[in-house]
Amino acid sequence: MRGSLGEKINQGGTADIHAWAPGQVVKLFKEGFPPRLGQQEARMTQAVFAAGLPTPEVFGEVTLDGRFGIVLGRLDGPTLLQVTRSGAVTFAQAGAILASLGLSVHRMSPPPEAFHLRGWMDTAFRLSGDIVPKHIASGILALIDRLQQPGDGLCHGDIHPENVIMTADGPRLIDWTFTIRAPAALDHGFTHISLTEFALDVTDNPRRPLAVNAAAQSEYARLSGKPVAALRQAMETWLPIAIVRYFLLMGGPTSERWRRMMQRAEAGLRPQD
Repeated sequence: MRGSLGEKINQGGTADIHAWAPGQVVKLFKEGFPPRLGQQEARMTQAVFAAGLPTPEVFGEVTLDGRFGIVLGRLDGPTLLQVTRSGAVTFAQAGAILASLGLSVHRMSPPPEAFHLRGWMDTAFRLSGDIVPKHIASGILALIDRLQQPGDGLCHGDIHPENVIMTADGPRLIDWTFTIRAPAALDHGFTHISLTEFALDVTDNPRRPLAVNAAAQSEYARLSGKPVAALRQAMETWLPIAIVRYFLLMGGPTSERWRRMMQRAEAGLRPQD
């Protein structure tokens, strides 16, 4: 594929973003990142772009010095987090943007290539050794079996302000690495954890992520025509699964916060009166 590795534009936990060709960038995954996951992201991004979702276009795949990369259309603009920090977008507006993007994902029929949640979790538990205690792992799989329905839709798996680029043509949702076939309530759980747990460690204003999360839930409920209380109740039911999946993806962190979160997940597996 024509192009060459140019300046580094951005970097994240799993990949670096470099200029590649006019109007294009390459998302170059870090050494050790499984190429099959990068290939899955390329397939999912291509599928959702073809379906009309506001995402980058996929132009191809490359391997550079043993690192797998996806060539994508370049999205110029700040992240939603940046414009919320600067005050150019209010907390309520940021939440509304997340809600609108999330609903567009959840209304899409899952592409055939989308991983099934049950299979993904089962494989992750087997490959992760003893990171998750066996009684919690078996409880999570049983909970999925009880909750998941054949008609479950598509979840992005990581909707938060840093994964939204504010382009001149509107917000664009990036990073489809962890897309999964599951109900919308699981995606709400992922966003809730991201904004009420992870974001608190890096924000200059703890009120911001909490307010954005509350606004996202409220606006999603309004757009979908569902009571916000019902949305939150469904999210709480799926929250143990969201917590444990994040725990697996992050390699079993050992902080006090994660200990409390895993206790919360375990409590959510107990039969309710």
